[in-house]
Amino acid sequence: MDETSSRLRQRKVELVSAGASHTVALLSGDIVCSWGRGEDGQLGHGDADERHAPTIISSLEDCEISSITCGADHTIARSDVRATVYSWGWGDFGRLGHGNSSDLFIPRPIKGLQGIEIKQIACGDSHCLAVTMDGEVKSWGRNQNGQLGHGHTEDCLIPCTIQAFQGITVKMIAAGAEHTAAVTENGKLYGWGWGRYGNLGLGDRNDRLIPEAAPSIPGEQINLVACGWRHTIAVSDSGVLFTYGWSKYGQLGHGDNKDHLVPHQVAFLKANRIVQISGGWRHTMALDEQGKLYGWGWNKFGQVGVGNNLDHNSPQLVKIPAEEQISLVSCGWRHTVAISTKYNVFSWGRGTSGQLGHGDALDRSLPKMMDSLSADGEACAMVESSTPVANAVAANWISPSERYAVVPDETVRTLASRLHQTASVGSQGSRPLDGTREDASVPDSEPKRLRTE
Repeated sequence: MDETSSRLRQRKVELVSAGASHTVALLSGDIVCSWGRGEDGQLGHGDADERHAPTIISSLEDCEISSITCGADHTIARSDVRATVYSWGWGDFGRLGHGNSSDLFIPRPIKGLQGIEIKQIACGDSHCLAVTMDGEVKSWGRNQNGQLGHGHTEDCLIPCTIQAFQGITVKMIAAGAEHTAAVTENGKLYGWGWGRYGNLGLGDRNDRLIPEAAPSIPGEQINLVACGWRHTIAVSDSGVLFTYGWSKYGQLGHGDNKDHLVPHQVAFLKANRIVQISGGWRHTMALDEQGKLYGWGWNKFGQVGVGNNLDHNSPQLVKIPAEEQISLVSCGWRHTVAISTKYNVFSWGRGTSGQLGHGDALDRSLPKMMDSLSADGEACAMVESSTPVANAVAANWISPSERYAVVPDETVRTLASRLHQTASVGSQGSRPLDGTREDASVPDSEPKRLRTE
């Protein structure tokens, strides 16, 4: 038995994070594995291959990784012991933090964060943020709507400190498609960036270029925050759940499809103490202290996990096999992944790129246990490592302008709608409030992207 196989014996999954069409997991022993769509290098294996089952990222095996976070098509891993942050995947707009827009197919340390003790990292569609142990916030990547919080709309290719938080200690951050939210140590909720649907929680539909505090909720201090694509979820110290922003598909969970411009309590879960939340593209998950998982919103691919493909505008109890209690959940754009208290891993929703990790490309409307990673299955013992690729970065990079081609057999609405989900931003003045344009520019299924190399 080789060294990696020996290390995998008796391992368990500690963390999972889901991106647009890929998933990453952290196993005990600081082992990182990934699966799903790999076209942009987001799997970190040195190639652009799709993987339908978990594969260990060999280049991170000795990096003592302590946390992982997925953006839409990029990934970040953090080593607390080494005070090092690694990033890889799609690099447009500087979202990888390396001072350029190059894609990376293997992890690379972010020099601008080297030696800094990081508390948390959040990845949105095309931007990222980091909170330091001192409560300082740094951000980088795309900034067309001010989601970086620097008071302008210029992209930042390296991590830059958000000056507006000087003197304010930030506890937690969350990133959506083009907006950002934060919670401070004293329980205040902040929002900035794109606010067309009220997703900043500030009572209007305006963008903000710097963080602005949302109205206080009487008797409540905010403890947790998460962002969906264009909606926001927050939880108070007492476990009360609030949502606001876009609700065309019921992703706010209020029993209707109305947008909310300020945090609004989810009445359907008023008897539940919520301990963890996650937002997908158009769906939401909330975990209560009893280990029960609730989902709602867009459900075209079964990502809500209730056995059908109907949208739900109020929380539904997710049908976990054997009614296992859940300890952690992560929403991708169209799929969901969860870990149970028994260290079993479940996934459901869109599976066309193998992001569910079951060895196939099937969608699933009910949670299914991943045998390869689950304690009641193979318990990580059979997970294989990727083969290191020499000079993978240089060999695979191609300029974004040359990289993708329009697929001729599909209707072309706009150039942005064909190239990538993140290229959906046009003139704000021409955007309808009902989300029609946003629906057109971000297709229901993964766009076909052809490499020209």
